[in-house]
Amino acid sequence: MARVRSKDTKPEKCVRTFLHGAGLRYRLHRRIADTRPDLIFPSRKIAVFIHGCMWHQHPDPTCKLARIPKSRPEFWRPKLQGNRERDERQLVSLETVGWTVLTVWECQTRDREILALLADRIRAIRPHPLGGAWRSARNN
Repeated sequence: MARVRSKDTKPEKCVRTFLHGAGLRYRLHRRIADTRPDLIFPSRKIAVFIHGCMWHQHPDPTCKLARIPKSRPEFWRPKLQGNRERDERQLVSLETVGWTVLTVWECQTRDREILALLADRIRAIRPHPLGGAWRSARNN
């Protein structure tokens, strides 16, 4: 468990590299409304979470990475369910303060078409007319 990372994971680096190459600039792990999204686009008020399929229990039935470990399932089921509940609370919290939340799953980071759709969706949301000036000191 000590080797499990919460930042700079391979899927996160893959998404970051793709979005940067697509000309999109972002901030990493900034606190917003009691959460720390993996990427934020402050001028567009977009928060991006990059979820590991196993850790966050990807609901797609075709995802082979979302399985529960076979050893100690009595430990893993409540732990992973707690992760899902926390994800939902964070989503509601961010949307309540006016942020758009996008989620990318680990299995999707291997598909360049999905990443291109993500970049297009981010570009489709126009920046706030004041740029980053609307942010409060707490959101920095």
